[in-house]
Amino acid sequence: MRVLIAYGSKRGGTAGLAEMIGDELEAAGLDTVVKPARDAGNLDGFDSVVIAGALYAKRWHHDARHFARRHAATLRSLPVWLVSSGPLDDSAAGVIPPVKHVANLMSQIGARGQVTFGGRLERSARGFPASAMAKTKAGDWRDRSHVRAWASAVAEELGRA
Repeated sequence: MRVLIAYGSKRGGTAGLAEMIGDELEAAGLDTVVKPARDAGNLDGFDSVVIAGALYAKRWHHDARHFARRHAATLRSLPVWLVSSGPLDDSAAGVIPPVKHVANLMSQIGARGQVTFGGRLERSARGFPASAMAKTKAGDWRDRSHVRAWASAVAEELGRA
């Protein structure tokens, strides 16, 4: 089974999260391709898709949104999961419901599920509001064990398909 992990990331945290997911799916025996959503092209040859997007002010990264909308017809025929990253605290250790437009996309494309993982913000972040936030919120809240457990569950579900 071949899985595409397409992501939208501004500062690299979500790109790293996509790589973590890809590593876990590969370890489970799935052929994975991890690409920026803007470069992902068509979905020919893929049996499943994970779309990951960074959250900014409760909005999913534009590349992830555009990818999901552009490929909506094809995505409806594939097993799809949506991933958000962004909380700069420990809140993602629990279950966080999707933001409104991610929930809408889930319905439109028939996604099997979604998850929100903690984000990452480097102290050296530039631009407003990131540089202001970095003064008090810099850190990495991407919980690798949470990512591994979630990706393992996805791999298991794909193995049953």
